[in-house]
Amino acid sequence: MAADWTDVQNDAVVADYFAMLLDDVAGRPYSKAEHNRLLQAQIERGRGSIEYKHQNISAVLKGLGEIWIPGYKPAFNFQASLADAVVRWLERYPDRLASAARTTVRPASSEFRQDAMLWIGPPPTHSNAPPPDELEQMAVIARKYNVAERDARNRVLGRAGEERVIAHERASLVAAGRTDLAERVRWVSEIDGDGAGYDIKSFDAEGRDRLIEVKTTNGWERTPFHITRNELSVAEEHRDEWLLVRLWNFARGPTAFELRPPLEAHVSLMASSYQASLL
Repeated sequence: MAADWTDVQNDAVVADYFAMLLDDVAGRPYSKAEHNRLLQAQIERGRGSIEYKHQNISAVLKGLGEIWIPGYKPAFNFQASLADAVVRWLERYPDRLASAARTTVRPASSEFRQDAMLWIGPPPTHSNAPPPDELEQMAVIARKYNVAERDARNRVLGRAGEERVIAHERASLVAAGRTDLAERVRWVSEIDGDGAGYDIKSFDAEGRDRLIEVKTTNGWERTPFHITRNELSVAEEHRDEWLLVRLWNFARGPTAFELRPPLEAHVSLMASSYQASLL
């Protein structure tokens, strides 16, 4: 039975993976076989073992809500020490992956073009969930490293997601023959600030309000997200108009689904902070 990987070996394979990932995102050519060969000599592990560890790293990044190398399909049942090594790299180089991912985000067109429309799919359900052990491992990583809060603090990502949804809403209305309504779509969070409980005021083809809260991640469709008490309150108050648009896989190729109140029918809400008052 092979010995567990040491921290030194984990750090080496993680650094090698990120070198390939940065090349991949930037569109620079690289050789997986060459990377593997050089790493074998460095850490004294076999080709297959390294290949599988790279797949484990993809799984960790998936759980962290980050992009990963498409050619390394996420493989689960990885050691916690590997997740720690991935997080060490991200903390050591906090801007590298974010900057690389940002370069793949194209500004939304100000023109009301139909090609700006997003593909809106069905939300995740129990019936299409991954195997329980995989889902639990992803959930443990997301909780341990507070992925939802990190996405919520990423203002660049959040703003880009809102801009992308605005382009989609305008293009959808133009396609429905409602250019008059497309011109009235309003970026509420940008113009008025974050207190409204939604980011965008749009319309359906009949002119009814669509009050849209946008949540964006570079991760997979089940990456948890942060929602405020005010957003929940507004969702309840405006059940017929309010909706949440979840954008995922944003850096690679944005895909979305919609959730409508009551949110408890779609997600499990967990308190992540408390207001403390002195006695």
